[in-house]
Amino acid sequence: MTWQARIHSALDARRALDAYRERRVVENGAGRFLTREGQQFCNFSSNDYLGLSQHPQIVHAWQQGAERYGVGSGGSGHVSGYTTAHQALEESLADWLGYPRALLFISGFAANQAVIAAMMGKDDRIVADRLSHASLLEAANLSPAQLRRFAHNEAAQLSALLDKPCAGQQLVVTEGVFSMDGDSAPLRAIYDAATQHNAWLMVDDAHGIGALGDEGRGSAHEQKVKPELLVVTFGKGFGASGAAVLCSDAVAEYLLQFTRHLIYSTSMPPAQAVALSASLAVIRSADGAERRARLAHHVHRFRQGLHHLPFQSTDSLSAIQPVIVGENGRALALAQSLRDRGIWVTAIRPPTVPAGTARLRLTLTAAHEDQDIDALLEALHVASQ
Repeated sequence: MTWQARIHSALDARRALDAYRERRVVENGAGRFLTREGQQFCNFSSNDYLGLSQHPQIVHAWQQGAERYGVGSGGSGHVSGYTTAHQALEESLADWLGYPRALLFISGFAANQAVIAAMMGKDDRIVADRLSHASLLEAANLSPAQLRRFAHNEAAQLSALLDKPCAGQQLVVTEGVFSMDGDSAPLRAIYDAATQHNAWLMVDDAHGIGALGDEGRGSAHEQKVKPELLVVTFGKGFGASGAAVLCSDAVAEYLLQFTRHLIYSTSMPPAQAVALSASLAVIRSADGAERRARLAHHVHRFRQGLHHLPFQSTDSLSAIQPVIVGENGRALALAQSLRDRGIWVTAIRPPTVPAGTARLRLTLTAAHEDQDIDALLEALHVASQ
């Protein structure tokens, strides 16, 4: 089979399964409303959970950062790309989350890949929640370590897998809040299982940080757990992009020596680091607390309404509220029905989610108003008839 034949065959197969992904150009899309081709939609597909991407204080901080540092870092942090702005953000993150060190990465995907690639050897074992993010499972599959997966949120099965002989070290991997189901990991039970077997715990809290816990410190802090490796990302609750790994001094120095993603990549623009420091200040403030309360209110209002509709969901209390419909075609039709009523949602299909669980991944934010939630519920009601 030629290259072209292989490519066309794969694309045709994806189309036949109603699993073909398409990008849609929008004029804006991070806030309460999304505009496409001049039409405005109420946006229920944004990960900007606290509505900070449009916050004037944070926007101004980015502008000030660009005026001071320019629009790029100019190199790897190991060469000339590690500025006072990066250092200040790392120190603030470490202080906020109670870790000796924080290391900045260009994205959460890169952070997960980097940590697993640098930490794991051929005699080691990774034991990951079956529904862990693709960046975690792909990194585990690409590493020389053995990968074993435990049933979603089942600490007892995790413990049984950890109990099996392993020549090297064991790393337990999970998310704080799961990106597709929106449910939370039982981190205390998982941490206890890991500790009992001398394993380390790595938690990706992309969807919890900023949105959950005291001062928005996330899932682990809320459950009084301190994993050895905590990954936090800035594309959700922080309203921007990028990520950080929280860890000990020794682990930070190890990663700085052996993590290719840090050594061979241009660091994030310093102006972005300035904006992220401003975002962190808002998250920790009374404004941030009010935004988290408003988000929780919207989640409660939506779940009360969804209870009366003939759709399957999960027990999520997070900003992520899936409406599971099963078949790909039905998910696409439901998304189109809502867009016809001015509600922007996205159909999520396999392989992103397990086969037979195609869904609308609805995300609620602090930027929404009560009438937005009611309009969403009404649109779902009409679509269910």
